[in-house]
Amino acid sequence: MRLRRRQFQQLVAGALALPVVSRAGAQTYPAQPVRLTVGFAAGQAIDILARLIGQSLGEQFSQQVIVENKPGAGGNIAAEQVARAAPDGYTLLVIGANNPINTTLYDKLGFDLLRDFAPVAGIYRVFQVMVVNPTFPAKTLPEFIAYAKANPGKINFGSAGTGSVAHVTGEWFKMMAGINMQHVPYRGAPLALADLMGGQVQVMFDNLPSSIEHIRAGRLRALAVSTPAPLELLPGIPTINEVLAGFETSAFAGLGAPAGTPREIVDKLNKGVTAALADPRIKARILDLGGVPMPMTPAEFGRLLAAETEKWAKVIRAADIKPG
Repeated sequence: MRLRRRQFQQLVAGALALPVVSRAGAQTYPAQPVRLTVGFAAGQAIDILARLIGQSLGEQFSQQVIVENKPGAGGNIAAEQVARAAPDGYTLLVIGANNPINTTLYDKLGFDLLRDFAPVAGIYRVFQVMVVNPTFPAKTLPEFIAYAKANPGKINFGSAGTGSVAHVTGEWFKMMAGINMQHVPYRGAPLALADLMGGQVQVMFDNLPSSIEHIRAGRLRALAVSTPAPLELLPGIPTINEVLAGFETSAFAGLGAPAGTPREIVDKLNKGVTAALADPRIKARILDLGGVPMPMTPAEFGRLLAAETEKWAKVIRAADIKPG
């Protein structure tokens, strides 16, 4: 079908006007409420921090920022919903450490984390601590590895569930240390910790916030932390990296937008999140939850997501981990 000259001119004019409309929309952004989608139930650390960041963004932008909880399928339901949303900056995903893990853990996803999302900003990072029951014979990390090698398959390590950060961290530890331990998944960290303290499992690679009070009270013994350097919160506790070079893991959260979101909007959101993380009240709350602020440029957060996806892909494939 041939186009008339006037119709052709109108199509060309419309195409040429698209970038201008995009820039204009970015300049007035946000002109309506912004939604932050969290793939977990309310009350968890990622949800609490999302609400604090959302409140700060709302104050900075003079616009309502709403946090929506969409739990299910390890966070995949929320991620798929946001991946399919319009790339206009009004529907965002609070990306967690679960998302890079899920990229390989699940055979078929309705989205691609690295392709379908534009990285916006980092928010916070929480490191793991390797904890054992106080009656466990090993007092140090080298002693633990030696004991595990002498007793293959006799150590049970608990986790918050199949595919959780605690699980894949334990599997990676097994690979790097050359030991054999049995994984025991639970429906959340509290149940796993209860059995660890009760002696049903012997070790766990837990997020620091949920273990630290048990460590301080003597109900658990910390052998090492997953940080690149020792933590002030746990003086005298070495890093796993000191024994297994290159070992570093963490849970984290950041912000992502649907791919194709205008750069001006991404930059405005990044600036807003960075300003929020500089707020002493928000910094203090992150520290209270056992984390550290993680301000990042969009490019830096994108590199983190790519590196985490690659790292956990190797572990998941080598350990043949399947969704629980």
